Amino acid sequence: MSSQTSVSLLPDAIKEVHAFWLAGGSCDGCSIATVGATSPSAENLMLGNIPGIPKIVLHHPVLSVVAGDKFMKPYWDAAAGKLDAPYVVIFEGSLPDENLAKQYGGYWSGMGVKEDENGDPQPVSTADWLFNLSKGAAAVIAVGTCATWGGIPAAAGNPTKATGVMDYLGADFRSALGLPVVNIPGCAPQGDNITETIVAVLLYLHGIGPLPDFDELGRPAWLFNETVHRGCTRAGFYEEGIFAEKHGDKECLVEVGCWGPVVQCNINKRGAVNGMGGCMNVGAPCIGCTMPGFPDAFAPFYKAPPGTAISSNLSRTTGMLIRNLRGITQAFQNRTGRWSKDVPSGWGHVQNPSLAKKITHYFYEKLQFSDSPKPGTGTKRLPKVK
Repeated sequence: MSSQTSVSLLPDAIKEVHAFWLAGGSCDGCSIATVGATSPSAENLMLGNIPGIPKIVLHHPVLSVVAGDKFMKPYWDAAAGKLDAPYVVIFEGSLPDENLAKQYGGYWSGMGVKEDENGDPQPVSTADWLFNLSKGAAAVIAVGTCATWGGIPAAAGNPTKATGVMDYLGADFRSALGLPVVNIPGCAPQGDNITETIVAVLLYLHGIGPLPDFDELGRPAWLFNETVHRGCTRAGFYEEGIFAEKHGDKECLVEVGCWGPVVQCNINKRGAVNGMGGCMNVGAPCIGCTMPGFPDAFAPFYKAPPGTAISSNLSRTTGMLIRNLRGITQAFQNRTGRWSKDVPSGWGHVQNPSLAKKITHYFYEKLQFSDSPKPGTGTKRLPKVK
């Protein structure tokens, strides 16, 4: 889903956009990831330091410096259409089936209270808040795998019948300004993925940028259109058929349970926080936490996926040849033209190439310089100036 044109959907005079943060079945990890973002940072979003987008007024149940009725008032105003300002809804965590809890007079996740038919104060579920606030929201953004697909709270055997925001609101849902649910999966997502997507959506809503590219599941395509494996620092080992045998080894992690070749995520490219870290970068196999099937479809963790039996063995077969040929080239490229025999290194003995390797390299160089002269050969001297 994309657009090459930009149309102002928010009034030009808008200086602020409210962001109502809701949490369902959550560990608050997505909130932690968001406040750790650096490109852009949550602080810059809330201070209005990013050119082209309004300042964000964040209403967060944990980060707020006010509580009680004063904290809840903007939520009630927005739900009643009295806020007099545009707003977005950001949902973290899964949506448990509140109807199950109501059968026993309880609730799964709530915030604030309202009086029931008997005049008694009752908690308002965050599912109800999402339903009511989504009607007037400029955009609804699901943050984290629990909010996007249901995640761990929706795993097999759970008692809550938890789902994600997209399931809860349905395929026909559109925000007040025409957007389906925007999904930013991850357990937790990188904070930069969250803030960058929010900025991209606000630039579009403010008429400054085009509608960002989203895939068929509502994920930011520029962040989730490639697999973990394609951006992995260990992918070269896979190509050459070299695999880790235990955790802590430096080679490709596929055979110790990494699902990176099929999982859509940019963790290795972007890192976890401020460009640093990231699962495979620090030795952890990918367990598919950004995917709709997580966690059940990727169990048991830390066991080689079934497809590995074919793909890794094929890689071993071709990789052995590739690795050896590259080794020959590397050995010669680690020599200068002056070192035709021994290498004058005091660090250790450098083995001279065998006759077979010299022959292989001879033909390799013929191909290398087939359409251009090798430096130092095939050049004509300029005539002397009289």
